[in-house]
Amino acid sequence: MGVKKEARLRGRFKEDINEAVQRYLASILYDWRLYRHDIEGSLAHAEMLARQKIIAKSDYTKIREGLHSILKEIESGRFQFKLELEDIHMNIESRLFELIGDTAGKLHTARSRNDQVALDMRLYARESARKVIGALQRFNSQLVDIAERNIKVIMPGYTHLQQAQPVLFSHYVMAYFQMFSRDMQRFESCLSRINIMPLGSGALAGLPYPVDREFVAGKLGFDDVSANSIDAVSDRDFIIEFEAAAAVAMMHLSRMAEEIIIWSTTEFGFIEVGDAYATSSSIMPQKKNPDAAELARGKAGRVYGHLVSMLTVMKGLPLAYNRDLQEDKESLFDTVDTLISSLDVLAGLVSSIKINAARMKYSMQSYILATDMADYLVNKGLSFREAHDVVSRVVSYAVDNNRDLNELDIREYRGFSKLFEKDVLAITLHKSVEARSSQGGTATAEVKKSIERAREVVRGYEKEES
Repeated sequence: MGVKKEARLRGRFKEDINEAVQRYLASILYDWRLYRHDIEGSLAHAEMLARQKIIAKSDYTKIREGLHSILKEIESGRFQFKLELEDIHMNIESRLFELIGDTAGKLHTARSRNDQVALDMRLYARESARKVIGALQRFNSQLVDIAERNIKVIMPGYTHLQQAQPVLFSHYVMAYFQMFSRDMQRFESCLSRINIMPLGSGALAGLPYPVDREFVAGKLGFDDVSANSIDAVSDRDFIIEFEAAAAVAMMHLSRMAEEIIIWSTTEFGFIEVGDAYATSSSIMPQKKNPDAAELARGKAGRVYGHLVSMLTVMKGLPLAYNRDLQEDKESLFDTVDTLISSLDVLAGLVSSIKINAARMKYSMQSYILATDMADYLVNKGLSFREAHDVVSRVVSYAVDNNRDLNELDIREYRGFSKLFEKDVLAITLHKSVEARSSQGGTATAEVKKSIERAREVVRGYEKEES
């Protein structure tokens, strides 16, 4: 892409801009993707100018036709983006001058690039938040499906990555459904603060024209207009908030990816990832690597970095607009791309997983029922602390003798407490799971309720999308 000396916007300067500086300042290599949002905002702005008689209707007609032509050129791949024109706004404006002549200059009446770019970024962030919510919905739908298909599967639950208590696999999966549901709520909440229109603020002080900001806001689907012109052009809270919500969502994805990676190892063998979501090794033919999950785990750090980058950019900026704010675009663009692609790929990966229920059951030693034995003694009259101490000594005895709890006889149990009777030997994985029937627990009836509630939510947003 060649660099030409561009005279526009250099009226007071005696020298052309330095080529290295021009390249350094240019954002067109990435902000070109705002073209639809920029044209959409310009069309609404031009219509308002004509309605308010700030420009003639004939000028508005020329501007509208010119902008529609530019949109077609960009989407057909015929538009030539020029580095010397710096950004998407000036590239579109320059082409508009070529198409309709000096009338193009009237489009920028009652508008600054400061409130123009703030508008474009809000339009992009709004569209992206809705796409992310859709991707989260699709992901959650897969989680509900896999939970429903495996309602009877029991697996070890963990704390400190040590076997703790038996739980239903579906209960485990539905924990992630709750996480991603909160992520949706965060983006929906973020949308309410994104959807405020900054256009009409000018460079920072407002405008000396009889503009109708409410009309433009209505045309563009905004809920309200900004209350302070200085804040409107310098605010990037909505981007920071978007990236914070994205960072939390990527953290949740990374946690799930980590479990997929661990569970698919030979040592665990709880699941097998579908062939379409795995890779092999260049030298080890037996390998089946869950690379998609590993990349999702790694990409979480990338999104964290964008959040920290934006916080750092903003922390020292005086009001109002500063060129540092140009750094908001690449971080937001990459955050959106990374989050949506990670959600979509892992949704497919989750749907491909085969569950090895037998391996999950086989992996659980009887020690995982120790808490149930303590609860058994509590029901016989001991305090939980006393019961915990008794069962701890039973477990220590079994470990020292290289035996499972279910290999001990009632005589050995009664050596630790006379409250033990033969029914202690009847404690099983299934009974342990079904005993956890408190609201939100792992008992089958409770998990079925949670799945049904989740299914209703999924049906609701599938209906909204259709």
